[in-house]
Amino acid sequence: MSEIEQLEKTVSNLSPKDLAQFRAWFLEFDARVWDEQIETDLKAGKLDALITEARTEFEQGKARPL
Repeated sequence: MSEIEQLEKTVSNLSPKDLAQFRAWFLEFDARVWDEQIETDLKAGKLDALITEARTEFEQGKARPL
């Protein structure tokens, strides 16, 4: 059985309370990993083209309030 299959089995057998606790932990974990990836990509310049495009569209009046 692969590690993923073992994790799936374990998660499937959690009680509702433990599943809720795991879900909360995983959401926090996933958000932290995502934030770290964005920070890494930003420092590496991988987002420069998107930032430039967004600024250009804003300056051209193509933006609207959120």
